[in-house]
Amino acid sequence: MTLTIVGLGPGSLDDLSRRAWRTLKAAKTVYLRTGQHGCVPCLPQNNGQTYHTFDGLYETLDDFAAVYAAIVERVLEAARTGDVVYAVPGDPLVGEATVTQLMAKAREAGVAVEIVSGISFVEPALALLGVDALDGLQVLDGIGVAAMHHPPLNPDYPALLGQVYSRAVAADVKLTLMNQYPDDFPVKLIHEAGTENALVEALPLYEIDRSAHIRHMTALYVPALGRMSSFEQFQEVIAHLRAPEGCPWDRKQTHQSLRQYLLEETYEALEALDSEDMAALAGELGDLLLQIGLHAQIATEAGEFTMADVISRINRKLVHRHPHVWGDVNVSGADEVVKNWQELKREEQAEAGQKRESLLDGVPAGLPALMAAYRYQGKAAGPGFDWERLEDVMAHFQEELAEVLAAQTDAEKHEEVGDLLFMMVNLARWLEVEPETALREANAKFYRRFRYVEEAVKKTGRPMEAFSLAELDGFWKEAKAGGL
Repeated sequence: MTLTIVGLGPGSLDDLSRRAWRTLKAAKTVYLRTGQHGCVPCLPQNNGQTYHTFDGLYETLDDFAAVYAAIVERVLEAARTGDVVYAVPGDPLVGEATVTQLMAKAREAGVAVEIVSGISFVEPALALLGVDALDGLQVLDGIGVAAMHHPPLNPDYPALLGQVYSRAVAADVKLTLMNQYPDDFPVKLIHEAGTENALVEALPLYEIDRSAHIRHMTALYVPALGRMSSFEQFQEVIAHLRAPEGCPWDRKQTHQSLRQYLLEETYEALEALDSEDMAALAGELGDLLLQIGLHAQIATEAGEFTMADVISRINRKLVHRHPHVWGDVNVSGADEVVKNWQELKREEQAEAGQKRESLLDGVPAGLPALMAAYRYQGKAAGPGFDWERLEDVMAHFQEELAEVLAAQTDAEKHEEVGDLLFMMVNLARWLEVEPETALREANAKFYRRFRYVEEAVKKTGRPMEAFSLAELDGFWKEAKAGGL
């Protein structure tokens, strides 16, 4: 028993290989995935061949997955009784989902499979575009890309997406691509490549689903975005900096020597966020990413882990901790998401043999004190170690303030001020205010207003020490009234 799968080429009989012709001519029964193909009317008929198409399935079943499953089952059923020829458009192993499914099931059933290659849509499309496939061309299924939220493409290289067979698919492909490419990025739709009706249509990305020429033989060509914009190019730059011919400074860095920069870049990114400067934020996130890239490259060189390990771990963690997105768990809101997250985190830690003596052990020791207090309190409140009402929090805050005012020795003042600050964080938590951000914004506000005071004083030509507090406060109120 042999299942022979034949590629019919892109459409013209001239593109059907001699081997394919001989195979079809010798066959008694041929199953065609579709009869809607240019060379089908010209296939051999002089040996009493019988041709069966599966076009009817496309009209009776709900989606392509169901159609393909039905085709696979019927072809495999026929193959179990004797030699069978199954013919598909293009090449059997380029964009033909039924073929890979058939090959897998045929192996399980003990049916031998022979592939008769054909010209796919790729070769004539490349000819129309004048593009060399070995220059990094990425070939993908447009249907798969349409179902995604971010394109699985390296933007430094071009891509060819097949099976963009309808305006609905084109619309979904467009939305996915626009998560990485500009809306007006120039792309090309290739219609009916390999036939006498071939057409290349150049247009901006946002217009592709408006094309009136889209048919079942439409593909999309996406040129390289360039600008050194891929994550792979970023890793190449980092690896080059660390290479023997790279930069002496980068080569001498270690995980420990880079520690301060990781913290500094994080705070610079936060500063850009606080100022709502998106251009600055883009730059600062790049600087932060540089630190991650350097750590990953140092680890790669030491055989500790690679960037692929970093990405794989976070991807698996995100999928596992979002069963309401990638599973069948239902949640009522964000609070339940957090609860599930913490429970799944505890399960992961138990499986990894990570034993924590306290709920508070998960708070990093290096956090700023204000942020650490906020995290401690939140974790303690989880199982119910918390006040019941805001009024209770306010009352305790007043108690702590009174204790500060009553403190006599330096040691007492030191301790009571710490307690007051800790209680202030608790009050912020009850008011649903993240204290680290609130204080950082207050610091920035103080800076702006004090700079106004300094400039106002400077204009008078007198030193600041010559002004009374009331006069300086007048400048401060001007700054406040001006919206600073």
